[in-house]
Amino acid sequence: MPGLEFEQLVDAHYAALYRFAYSLAKNEMDAADLTQQTFYIWAEKGHGLRDAGKAKSWLFTTLYREFLGGRKHETRFPKVALDEAPEEPVDAPVAAEKIDAASALEALGRLDENYRAPLTLFYLKQFSYNEIAEVLNVPVGTVMSRLSRGKAELRKALADQQSEACRRIIEISPFKMRAQQGKDKSE
Repeated sequence: MPGLEFEQLVDAHYAALYRFAYSLAKNEMDAADLTQQTFYIWAEKGHGLRDAGKAKSWLFTTLYREFLGGRKHETRFPKVALDEAPEEPVDAPVAAEKIDAASALEALGRLDENYRAPLTLFYLKQFSYNEIAEVLNVPVGTVMSRLSRGKAELRKALADQQSEACRRIIEISPFKMRAQQGKDKSE
């Protein structure tokens, strides 16, 4: 493949591939590695693609397969954390009536991979059922089922996130408590 065509392919699909990789890997370094690996594989094997119109689908499928292969490797050979007690992430309170994009993406990121990938491809990448089925290498019916179950799981995760925010107790310092008690006595 001539260099100019490859550069055009990268320019056309890099951002979307990177966002998909980021939604799967959940960190920038792994997303960049997955995206780079996908284009490397294209450079080596992409010339064998008969229909140039399917390049986008081929790239997303390859990226997804690379992600699954890496996950399988991590399952067999887990990384050992050096920190004994990792810091707890601080959850921002969520308004009961509104859910911001960051909260929705955070909840999406916590979903099982089987649900997260189809939801990301359908709602964030605007893929059709057939394109998702091709990328994930599953039947269209499975895609529809995973989307339905994934939406239910996402709703549940968001509801749990909201109820957790509502139950959060705010600690008042002793100084503020004494000041408040003083106001109550003077009234």
